[in-house]
Amino acid sequence: MTRITFIGAGSIGFTRTLVRDILTFPRLADAELVLMDIDAERLEFAERSVKRIIELGNYPATVKTTLSRAEALQGADVVMVTILAGGVQVWRHDIEIPKQFGIDINVGDTRGPSGIFRALRTIPEMLSIAKDMEKYCPNAMMLNYTNPMAMLCRAMQRESSIEITGLCHSVQGTAEMLARWIGVPFEEIDYLCAGINHMAWYLRFDHKNKSVYPLIRAAMDKPEVYNQEIVRNEMFLHLDYYVTESSGHNSEYNAWFRKRPDLIEKYCTHGTGWNPGKHAYILDEYLRRENEWRADARSWFDGSAQLKLERGHEYAAYIVNALVGGEPFRFNGNVRNTGLITNLPQDACVEVPVFVDKDGLHPVHVGALPPQCAMLTNLSAQIEELAVDGAISGDPRKVYQAILNDPLTAAVLAPNEIRDMVNAMFAKNQAHLPQFKHFNVG
Repeated sequence: MTRITFIGAGSIGFTRTLVRDILTFPRLADAELVLMDIDAERLEFAERSVKRIIELGNYPATVKTTLSRAEALQGADVVMVTILAGGVQVWRHDIEIPKQFGIDINVGDTRGPSGIFRALRTIPEMLSIAKDMEKYCPNAMMLNYTNPMAMLCRAMQRESSIEITGLCHSVQGTAEMLARWIGVPFEEIDYLCAGINHMAWYLRFDHKNKSVYPLIRAAMDKPEVYNQEIVRNEMFLHLDYYVTESSGHNSEYNAWFRKRPDLIEKYCTHGTGWNPGKHAYILDEYLRRENEWRADARSWFDGSAQLKLERGHEYAAYIVNALVGGEPFRFNGNVRNTGLITNLPQDACVEVPVFVDKDGLHPVHVGALPPQCAMLTNLSAQIEELAVDGAISGDPRKVYQAILNDPLTAAVLAPNEIRDMVNAMFAKNQAHLPQFKHFNVG
């Protein structure tokens, strides 16, 4: 029997999807599922959701709930982490304060001033989880879904002995989208993707041993294709390699598309797929969900929601199955750069192909990224390294210097203006940053 612990189980959508997929594997059907959250109401809803899946699937699995992280981690084999450090009324300022200074942010959970301040609040919590794992389940593997992925995983990989990888949907989701655009079955596509989280590049995208990049480029001539992902499609047309994660996110990671209102209107607002590239899109979504999540959860219990128990495509379920002796599995994971990508910083958190089996994780050596992709990726990776160092050391000046070099921020603001913005963000976050002794960048 495998003991799988969910930290942040109150992220109900994630929890029930992961549990659904996990229990479809015969080796995991009798798993002990331990749900932990600090929000008792959300934890109760998560428990009811999981119990319903177990009941409908007639699985021999068991479920336990606790508000105690130590209790949840005791003897765990795998730990899933889906936490949010601070509610929406805390992190909304990561988006609203930069806007006051002219920085227009769409999501703000990965990099830039918003992602960095989210990291400052979340890194202490993640390190605490990792240290508890060292104490209560030292041989367990952490599978992290929490953003900002690269900075959180880097901090833990630097400070903890726990085996950790971070999981994101963007690699397989984008590959499926590209295959659909060119009319090729996704199962017949062979690709190699590497870089950093939300900025990984399809270095190879083949069908029957032949590159289909010319077909993808030709597909851009169709308005219905080009307009789905304008930012990413423009990046591809100019950089020659397709990047992971949605246009809304990627418009924040460079200096090209969000530095002026006219550019936002032209490139971001109308063609970003599921994620309209407008200001504060995700913040607005979370504010809406604050009032609707209970109704969504209840629909699971009263029978009005249609429940499907068929296995989906969550990496985590396949990884856990491989760890307990099932079929080896290949996925793109966030791991420490031990020379895997030769033109990104050593030890930085990179996203590369990883094979997993009963002996653990086996990252794949990729080599060098194309130089035009490496320039943008390397800058972001170095910024993340400096931000993580500032978060762990409690040095606000390092945080400021990381944000000072953020491409979008630097395209809009002068250094003194960036300093004032960072000071304002520190002032708003003082209660949530116990690792900092002072909050002025000087």
